[in-house]
Amino acid sequence: MPHVEIKCYPGRTEEQKKACATKIAEDIAQTLGCGLESVSVAIKEVQQADWKKDVWEAQIVADKELLYKEPGYTCE
Repeated sequence: MPHVEIKCYPGRTEEQKKACATKIAEDIAQTLGCGLESVSVAIKEVQQADWKKDVWEAQIVADKELLYKEPGYTCE
């Protein structure tokens, strides 16, 4: 039962978010060998001013050992 939470800055349309969620769910189902009905995808918008504290420090840095794909930027 894979669940994915995507965090991004606000500004995408509902259509873009739905298309992204659909594509991610299809890719996960195919890659992990599970049914599409087992995959859920959430998209949470995070304000740019809150990104460093709420995402960078709290999730990316704190859970670095869990990252299979690291970002190509820093929040220094």
